[in-house]
Amino acid sequence: MGFRDLHSAGIFLMPNAWDVGSARMLEAAGFPAVATTSSGLAASLGKLDQQVTRDELVTHVAAVASALTVPLSVDGERLFDDVAGTVDLLAGAGAAGVSIEDYDPVLDQVDPIEVGVERVGQAAEAAKRHGLVLTARAENLLYGQTDLDDTIARLIAYRDAGADVLFAPGLVAAEDIERVVTAVEAPVNVLAFPGTPSVPELAKLGVRRVSVGGSLAWAAYGALRDAAIELLESGTTTYRSRGLSSSEVEAAFQR
Repeated sequence: MGFRDLHSAGIFLMPNAWDVGSARMLEAAGFPAVATTSSGLAASLGKLDQQVTRDELVTHVAAVASALTVPLSVDGERLFDDVAGTVDLLAGAGAAGVSIEDYDPVLDQVDPIEVGVERVGQAAEAAKRHGLVLTARAENLLYGQTDLDDTIARLIAYRDAGADVLFAPGLVAAEDIERVVTAVEAPVNVLAFPGTPSVPELAKLGVRRVSVGGSLAWAAYGALRDAAIELLESGTTTYRSRGLSSSEVEAAFQR
């Protein structure tokens, strides 16, 4: 099933991988699509989120996409200064979808809505040329702007500018999620947050797609930290019992 088709009905899970190995493991687990994560990619490069260059992102996408047989959707952050050019590069690297967000890290502020609409329109035009699924993100909730009316207005404006999927990371309450789904009349992605309804409950609310952001990367890095502390402080290796077996490694990575 194509990536666009996955959004036509029901709900599906799209976990976020941070490198080729994690992407292959997620595909082997049975997910129908995989996404990248900007924070997870940055961590894999020893950087903080929003510090990855465009060249680094494109190289990463090319490596991950070529290792998968399922669609890859790219966390494109702001898509840099050249929005359309970045979409072109990501399409060439093998992306099936891409997201654009309306937070400007240089100015440390959410874009005025007219700026966001213009940038989404540029991304949509480029995405359409390549058949990519475009997700537009309203970042209000992540940056302390809790006016849900404004978030909904942004999502509707981004839909009208050509976005295929709408996403407001930070939505948690069922009533808020349902309100967004009803208002935007388009596929909605929800980020699995602590306190977010379960996937079956999200399905009942009309959500089409669920992603997890960098949480899987941080869980993996947390396991690495704990194992390293055990090894350093006690000299024991009980962490090995929680790792993958040889057969699991072969199942995930052997083609």
